Amino acid sequence: MPLYEYELCEGTCTICGGRFTLRRPLTAPPLEKCPLCKKPVRRVISSFNTPRLTKPLSVSEAKSAGFTVLKRVSKGEYERL
Repeated sequence: MPLYEYELCEGTCTICGGRFTLRRPLTAPPLEKCPLCKKPVRRVISSFNTPRLTKPLSVSEAKSAGFTVLKRVSKGEYERL
């Protein structure tokens, strides 16, 4: 289920803080009122998290991180480096 962020249309609230996040199924009807304070809300377009771009690991870095590094010798055959 996706997470949706909502904020109050007007004013603030000490109960919900004016902004909150809910996990809702895609088939759920649009939320029109805060479940806590019953004030009108609108859905906010939220940011998303993406993995940052990193450089590929070298063989020595992969080995020091605990990975087993293999080299392809022929079709279906590998050997450890």
